Amino acid sequence: MQLVAENLVIERGGRVIVSGVSLAVQSGEALLLTGANGAGKTTLLRALAGFLPLLSGAVRLEPADDDKPLAEAVHAIGHANAVKAHLTVKENLLFWARFLGGEAGAAARTDAALNAFALTELEEFPASYLSAGQKRRLGLARLVAAPRPIWLLDEPTVSLDAASTASLAAIVNAHTRGGGMVIAATHLPLGLERTREFRLQRGGKAA
Repeated sequence: MQLVAENLVIERGGRVIVSGVSLAVQSGEALLLTGANGAGKTTLLRALAGFLPLLSGAVRLEPADDDKPLAEAVHAIGHANAVKAHLTVKENLLFWARFLGGEAGAAARTDAALNAFALTELEEFPASYLSAGQKRRLGLARLVAAPRPIWLLDEPTVSLDAASTASLAAIVNAHTRGGGMVIAATHLPLGLERTREFRLQRGGKAA
């Protein structure tokens, strides 16, 4: 399996942000998306996830699965953590486990996600009580609560301490060892295995 993007041109607010970008990510691989602020990394990730329309070009999964659109194979974790402040940590995760992965096995997947991101002791806390780092871990825990083969991560280590960053690296490495795919926009080393770098320069073109 591979995720392929060909000749992408992406416009926002009447201005071209990404121009003529092509890339491919194979099963078992992590692609590190790098470049200066404003180079278009977030825009590219959002377009790959299907959140932004393409001015031209195409994104596809090979081999194609007519029964499962690309959007259903993707986890996209952006700058916002998508955390409901009035729900507990566990209630937040259980919602995502059910919404993205279905009812079957949702409780077990939620418990696995709480454990993977060291949130078990906080599971009954309202999310509004969490620190910025804890909220980030809760947002990232969706990756385990509802397994999907493609992870699109935008600056995933923001607000994480060293121990949490190492734990995230282990989780991502386990995902790629199992055949998953990752594209991560980052300014910092993530400690990932099986990586390639794809650098965007200003103007949204491949460097």
